[in-house]
Amino acid sequence: MEILRDVYLQRLVSKMHNGLIKVVTGIRRCGKSYLLCNIFKRYLISQGVSQDHIVEMAFDDWENLRYRNADEFYNFAKSRIIDDGMYYFLLDEVQMLQDFESVLNGLLRRKNVDIYVTGSNAKFLSRDVITEFRGRGDEVHMQPLSFSEFMSCYQGDRLSGWNEYVLYGGLPPVVLTKEPEYKIEMLNSLFSETYITDIVGRNKIRNVGEMEDLLNILASNIGTLTSPTKLQATFKSVKKSKITVTTITKYLNYLSESYLIEYAKRYDIKGKAYIETPLKYYLTDLGLRNARINFRQIEMPHSMENVIYNELRNRGLNVDVGTVVISEKNQSGSVTRKQLEVDFVANRASKRYYIQSAYAIPNEVKKNQEIRPLKAIDDSFKKIVITSDAPAPFYTDDGILTMSIFDFLLDKNSLDF
Repeated sequence: MEILRDVYLQRLVSKMHNGLIKVVTGIRRCGKSYLLCNIFKRYLISQGVSQDHIVEMAFDDWENLRYRNADEFYNFAKSRIIDDGMYYFLLDEVQMLQDFESVLNGLLRRKNVDIYVTGSNAKFLSRDVITEFRGRGDEVHMQPLSFSEFMSCYQGDRLSGWNEYVLYGGLPPVVLTKEPEYKIEMLNSLFSETYITDIVGRNKIRNVGEMEDLLNILASNIGTLTSPTKLQATFKSVKKSKITVTTITKYLNYLSESYLIEYAKRYDIKGKAYIETPLKYYLTDLGLRNARINFRQIEMPHSMENVIYNELRNRGLNVDVGTVVISEKNQSGSVTRKQLEVDFVANRASKRYYIQSAYAIPNEVKKNQEIRPLKAIDDSFKKIVITSDAPAPFYTDDGILTMSIFDFLLDKNSLDF
């Protein structure tokens, strides 16, 4: 069964012929190679590009071993360009090509060459890969399946699909595996044999246990405000560890650079300024998150918040955590200042959305609690509450849009209802 990745196909299409090397990045097994060598290739052919103007190379294929040599590949590439038509180079596992940065930068100097690459080693699993192309790289970052993509291949109703998605995540090979025990085995294997190995190898980490402990703490506390100082206190009290704030900060950067985790900064909505710490951390894939904690602590409210964050990022929005300071009188009549939290402040170009994640709103008390921070914001940007139990999208008398998690995830235009 094929899972179409139209969002990423369109991102590649939008970057065609821009004079840059298109670099598809993302964690292992998120579908980078299939996107490039199957979905995008089919698109090129559908647009009239002839097969002899599409140059494919999988550098991890034993038959292509000799082309890992820089001179061999460069001579091969030149031999394929025999006219003035546009040639499309689709290069998989390009990190295996010797001096790939220089080779591809050299090839790019030809006016009729358009280059697309993907890779899977530690370098290609880090955010600084674009710098290797000396300003000539253009990143297309790929994430695991969104819930909408997941449902396109799921044989069942959306509630059953939601429960499976929240439990096992959206990595394509995991999704396409039928038996739960094999899904769990694959997720555990990816972590122990792939992701951790890449991070350790890239950053030459000596105390691997410390970094794994940190990852476990983050996985257990998704969507919780934290900081290196708070994490150090947890290590000290729970692990009796003397790990330093500096080391924790490094580990957080390593995990972020490898795309395993993402963080949301706090933003003072009224003051229009960022608050550096604490931050909120989210896992790129919930299946990987659950594997780290042995499938315990599957709290639906936190999981739903993580899914919403990932969906907003998948739609190309920048996401922060909002804070709103209000003044109110206490029981003694004195005026006090109180800080309220908006789960997400999502921005794209001139648009902004204030979003609350509320798994359930069983009564008026809970409803007022969720919309109170939104009502305290005095600008005109859209305010949204996403819940699991809204029957259909509707606006309150305060102009706040309330919708279900399914309406939000399954309609790409849901933010603009």
